Amino acid sequence: VQIVESGGGMVRAGESLRLSCVARGATVSINTIGWFRQAPGKEREGISSLAFTDGSTYYADSVKGRFTISRDSAKNMVHLQLNSLTPEDTAVYYCAAHVRDTIVLIDELLLPQTYDYWGHGTQVTVSS
Repeated sequence: VQIVESGGGMVRAGESLRLSCVARGATVSINTIGWFRQAPGKEREGISSLAFTDGSTYYADSVKGRFTISRDSAKNMVHLQLNSLTPEDTAVYYCAAHVRDTIVLIDELLLPQTYDYWGHGTQVTVSS
């Protein structure tokens, strides 16, 4: 499975961006997609996930109400809509896929070790 992110850029506080994640290869094996971000000097933070089995979504408190994850099944794409951005959202944003045939518990959805394949990331920079 190959993961490619796009859609990052430089915006001002309060503006929006739409990130996209496209999966190529053995995509039928994907059961969960997660979005993560990593700011300079900080650990990678899980921010959202979407389960392909039932469409259920999950968000970190830091982005709940501002970010929305969605899926375009026909294009094997998952989008992350980022609204009301603040400088604290500045980071490299990564998309990742979970393919192992195991049940993912809720408290594992935003853990990096849950995911098997990663993209190279897309930079989001928010100025004040």
